[in-house]
Amino acid sequence: MKRPLEGVKVADFSWVFAGPLTTKMLADLGAQVIKIEGKTRIDGERGRHPYKDHIPGVNQALDFNQNNTSKMSLALNLSHPKGIEIAKRLVVWSDIVIENFAGGVMEKMGLGYQELQKVKPDVIMLSACMQGQTGPHSRHPGYGHQLTALAGFHHIVGWPDRRPQHFQVYTDWITPYFTVLTMMSALDYHRRTGEGQCFDMSQYETGVQFISHLMLDYFVNGRVSKRNGNRCDYAAPHGNYRCRGEDRWCAIAVFTDQEWEAFCTVIGNPAWTKDPRFSTLIQRKQNEDELDRLVDAWTVNYLAEEVMHKMQAAGVSAGIVETQEDLLDHDPQIKFSGFLQSVEHPEAGRYRSPRPSFLMSKTGYEVKSAPLLGEHNELICKQILGMSDDEIADLVVEGILE
Repeated sequence: MKRPLEGVKVADFSWVFAGPLTTKMLADLGAQVIKIEGKTRIDGERGRHPYKDHIPGVNQALDFNQNNTSKMSLALNLSHPKGIEIAKRLVVWSDIVIENFAGGVMEKMGLGYQELQKVKPDVIMLSACMQGQTGPHSRHPGYGHQLTALAGFHHIVGWPDRRPQHFQVYTDWITPYFTVLTMMSALDYHRRTGEGQCFDMSQYETGVQFISHLMLDYFVNGRVSKRNGNRCDYAAPHGNYRCRGEDRWCAIAVFTDQEWEAFCTVIGNPAWTKDPRFSTLIQRKQNEDELDRLVDAWTVNYLAEEVMHKMQAAGVSAGIVETQEDLLDHDPQIKFSGFLQSVEHPEAGRYRSPRPSFLMSKTGYEVKSAPLLGEHNELICKQILGMSDDEIADLVVEGILE
């Protein structure tokens, strides 16, 4: 099927997760995305483990190759005035410009919104940095680990007697769903009015709203949430329970009296389920350590898959704590949906990358391999920017094209 964003052109200055994941989604849905990078400003993902066969290389980095599918790469030296001029020529060609540097960086390079409006008055520009383009912390650089801490996630993850936990879910994974929808609205606005606009997206703020219920509790009750492990104030049992096999677990959550009765039936109604200590949710919460021990004593006799299916069949929420191997090789839902698409990379070989997490009835998608660094220099310069062979050769000699 035709892809919905065919004909949309994107100049992609972004790097390291949040921006590239935004432009990956646009590219997989048909937009022509040119990633502007270079040896003098290499995308940080190209220099990160893991690498294919554990061999470092700018085209071997698996994070980069997964998060930059379906794009073209122009290796351009943006520290040189001629590099900036070429970038501006690409802006004239594009419909959308996307970046996620620290606040003010694009302005310092001469590529801020006001400058780009001079060459492309109707440009749509998205800046999606850590804490926005204005305010006392807007110039702070950083990565997802620091930002999820700032957004309050780390304080509530872990156990009361331990230090805050890093749980490797960054605002980088949250922001792209906001930014893609924002770009869709901007394209529609441009279609109706012929006008562009600038978007200042704060990854910090997209993250904070995910703990809005905890903020509301503080606003209303003055209560600061504490680390509570796997427990929930209004459910018991609620946790990850050990199952048969090495490091195998199943998550179980029992919220209502009806679910508790169903849970007890699944595990065979042993005598302890009639103990007054577990007769109500309040009692179960007061005796949760013992409850968890007793649940573990039952689940450890079964495979995680067996526990999940038994519980789900009875109407009790349960799910395997899946490893990457489970997701990639064994999960029947992932296999059925085709969510992980297999692509062939010229250096890294075959790998799998997620398609868009939604499907549309009238339009499709296509996940292509991530580009090599500078793979499309000649094609972009000739076919899009209209350069001659001599002009391209001069730019290579001068170190403008890398």
